Amino acid sequence: MELIRGLLDASTRAGVRLGGCAVAIGNFDGVHLGHQALVRAARAKAREFGLPSAVLTFEPLPREFFDRDAAPPRLMRLTEKCEALAALELDRLVVARFDARLQRLRAPEFVAQVLANALGARHVVVGEGFRFAVHREGTVETLREGGVRHGFTVESVPAVVVDGERVSSTRVRAALAHGNLALVRRLLGRDYRLSGRVIRGQQLGRRLGYATANLRLHRRRLPLSGIYAVRVAGIEGAPRDGVASLGTRPTVNGVEPLLETHVFDFAGDLYGRRLHVDFVAKIRDEARFETLDALVAQMHDDADRARRILAARAA
Repeated sequence: MELIRGLLDASTRAGVRLGGCAVAIGNFDGVHLGHQALVRAARAKAREFGLPSAVLTFEPLPREFFDRDAAPPRLMRLTEKCEALAALELDRLVVARFDARLQRLRAPEFVAQVLANALGARHVVVGEGFRFAVHREGTVETLREGGVRHGFTVESVPAVVVDGERVSSTRVRAALAHGNLALVRRLLGRDYRLSGRVIRGQQLGRRLGYATANLRLHRRRLPLSGIYAVRVAGIEGAPRDGVASLGTRPTVNGVEPLLETHVFDFAGDLYGRRLHVDFVAKIRDEARFETLDALVAQMHDDADRARRILAARAA
């Protein structure tokens, strides 16, 4: 998958014309089943027209631009979004910088400058209820009118429904916050994943008998926290079972959120390696313990429970 960043950067003036494509538009935070339906529609039309399939997304996300503190926690960093979209066999990911210049575009300007001139769109795919441009004035019908003028067709994809409700990033966040990873799996079509490079920590886990691969997540807020049964990819061979703690480590007066993962039956060196941690089931909330002995006893129990959960899943 080709990654193109800064399509509307001021230094490009009129933007970079990429040639024709069938493009799906959206935030794609989580790349859930609804997002995947948009990508499939773009890919199908791209094959029909003999064009590249593309996704147009934005960085930062619009809600982060307007009010960073009030924006909900991201489900994915941009790197994780790229990996998830690449797995869908997308040809091109275009990341437009969402800034004051883009925010001020009226709907006709967005259609002409972004979709027609920069992307050379031949087909545009959006979700039902899609809104765009300043004051959210643009609608699906606005897109269709613009398509007539600029030579592209528009497809509005119905929402994907799971358990009688529409699949959305908001719903995924709520399920993560409540520890309902079975529902998360149904909404995403896969386990929820966090990725990062292993850094050197305080070595406390090793001293307590539970060496951990520590991943700094570079996020201001996280959509979940607690202790989890996990699967870890990025080590040689097949993904491995483990138990992970995601939080600030209150027992040792931690402050920065950290993902600490103990990989079962593994003693190798993982420093600097990029790992992918898939969250299978929540075991408990994060808690503060009065003594390290009490913490170790709980860690034994957490590891036992994680092993049982993962063994049952594999059976």
